[in-house]
Amino acid sequence: MKKKTTSSFSSVVSVNPYTKEYYTSVSNILTKADKVEYLKEQYAISFLNNKNFIHSQISISKNIPQEDVYDAIYNKAYDELALDQAVEYNIEILESFSNLDEENRFYHIFIVDPAETEETFKEVIKEIKYIDRIIPISLLFKTLYTKEIIDSNGVDCFVYIQENDTFLTIYKEKEFLYTKSLRFSLFDMYERFCEIFGERIDYNDFKEFISSENLKYSTSEYLEAFIKLYKEFFHNINEVLTYAKRAYELDNIDKIYIGSSVYFESKLDEILETELAIKSEVLEFDYGFDTNDVYVDQIHQLMHLYTTVNNEEKYLVNFTLYKRPPKFLQRESGKLLAVIAASFILAFLYPVTYWILTYMQSFELNYLKEQYSEIHNLKVTREATIKTKKADLEKISVLVREAKKDFNTKKDTIIKIKKVKTNYLLKAEVLSNFTKDLNLYGVNVESIGYADKNKEFVFNLVSSRSSKITKLLKHLTKVYENNFRFTLEKIYYDNDSKVYFSKLKARKI
Repeated sequence: MKKKTTSSFSSVVSVNPYTKEYYTSVSNILTKADKVEYLKEQYAISFLNNKNFIHSQISISKNIPQEDVYDAIYNKAYDELALDQAVEYNIEILESFSNLDEENRFYHIFIVDPAETEETFKEVIKEIKYIDRIIPISLLFKTLYTKEIIDSNGVDCFVYIQENDTFLTIYKEKEFLYTKSLRFSLFDMYERFCEIFGERIDYNDFKEFISSENLKYSTSEYLEAFIKLYKEFFHNINEVLTYAKRAYELDNIDKIYIGSSVYFESKLDEILETELAIKSEVLEFDYGFDTNDVYVDQIHQLMHLYTTVNNEEKYLVNFTLYKRPPKFLQRESGKLLAVIAASFILAFLYPVTYWILTYMQSFELNYLKEQYSEIHNLKVTREATIKTKKADLEKISVLVREAKKDFNTKKDTIIKIKKVKTNYLLKAEVLSNFTKDLNLYGVNVESIGYADKNKEFVFNLVSSRSSKITKLLKHLTKVYENNFRFTLEKIYYDNDSKVYFSKLKARKI
């Protein structure tokens, strides 16, 4: 089927499935729509937040043929990322050219659970029926380079604050490199602000303050709480950047662009540059759309900008489950109507062909009668032979079933013996080793449990300091990396006993 390009549509609608916000553009005029409806000639685009997809990087051998690349990556993703084998994930890939390796090729993979996508878009799809493209939000920034709005060959970082998710994305030499959700969405900022301030204020008052008050000149009672909130936020950014620089061998971050779905009167780039000593800039550009001087969520503008770029120059990752139906004659209903039409045509031709068919059938009938006697005798002979062979086959089948039953009994016994030998866990020796590690880091055990079904130890830990527990976990993970998988539930402090409690699970691999 020949697909429509975005230029084939008369308008574009961008969809934020999390806030139910819609923006339409016609002739570069960008307008917020309070309500949308399905229009055949309208191109629909939306995005998935970082929290709704998994991003990772996978390498495969260069010897794998191009036609087998996707299958190789798909299978490797399930193995390396321990994906649920019962779920058929949607996986999209982008080749990465930042790793120069003579033997391997590197790919960015984006993994989405279709059930989560359906849940996210279940209300939106009632309004517009089809969504032509759903793209991971981090890939929208590619258009800034394609359109030469940003002209940089260095390492750029984009931080974007949304109501339900805040994320960080890194581009190197104009290509996507890394993305990560941060702890502070706009709503998380509000919750943390109330904790710092010591009093709960209305959420709308919180948004009104950040949209209208500049901290540089503010004398508000909120000032001190906001300064502390931003410092914690920028510290979280610095932690993620430190990891990314180490993981991707980056010497430095050249510039940070920071933006938000709502307007911030305080220039966060100035505070960010002071805190992290990295050149920063507000993510507000002239995208070429007329917004009537109204602040528009940058993500909506990026989505509309994305539709103006040629396919060869943009990332074509697409997680939509709501594609447009094929052309009429390519649908099952269209094919049915076409068959019906053809039947009517044939019906008109029937009188002309009737006498020809009658003559041919009469000739065929006489021929079949002549052959019947010969074939009937042959049939009787072969039926007798088949009956004899079936009797022999039944005898042999009985012997085969008995042999299989005996074989399966012996096989099951051997398997049970093998499982006992292979999977038997020397619990006393393991507990002895774990006890030494616990003593080494000064962590006590309140109780120990063991589940034989899944070969899992459960240690209820007690410590005078939470750092001892975390250091113990780091030590165990390193020492028993190939033998156990460790899970540490939250550490909580008991005010009465003045000690920290936590539950550590150790599952045999």
